[in-house]
Amino acid sequence: MMPSGPSSRSAEADSAAASLRASRGSLLELAIIVLIGAAIGGAFEATRPGPTGSGKPADGAAAGPPPEPSTLYDLPPIVTNLGAPQDTWIRLEGSIVFDPKALPHPEAVAGRLGEDILAYLRTLSLKQLEGPVGLANIRQDLTERAATRSGGKVQEFVIRTLVVQ
Repeated sequence: MMPSGPSSRSAEADSAAASLRASRGSLLELAIIVLIGAAIGGAFEATRPGPTGSGKPADGAAAGPPPEPSTLYDLPPIVTNLGAPQDTWIRLEGSIVFDPKALPHPEAVAGRLGEDILAYLRTLSLKQLEGPVGLANIRQDLTERAATRSGGKVQEFVIRTLVVQ
């Protein structure tokens, strides 16, 4: 039989007190972690830019005129062979971005631009199309050609699909 004297009661009391202190320590640690997390979240929220549609201009910045609306016009697909190697074919589908006030009838420009793109693609080699730098160069060249052919009325040439076979 177990004696139920004062020594066993004090051992139980010491055990309960230690358990209570441990749980208080755990709660205190949890509270500290929650407060640190809230502070970090607040710091991220403070660095995030505000909504753009708030109607108020940014500090020190004057509200400019609204951007001009742009329109996208899809060009017909262009299929041709490359300049080198001759047996490699390319299919390009693209669109032009323009201001409808400056270019009310894009069909005429699209026809001239299609001919120019066809001639340009026939001068390319497969090596010029390789990698992200090659694609960026092609897009830049086509945008410059579109702007030249339209008298500066086309803002950008967008490559929708480019297949080389």
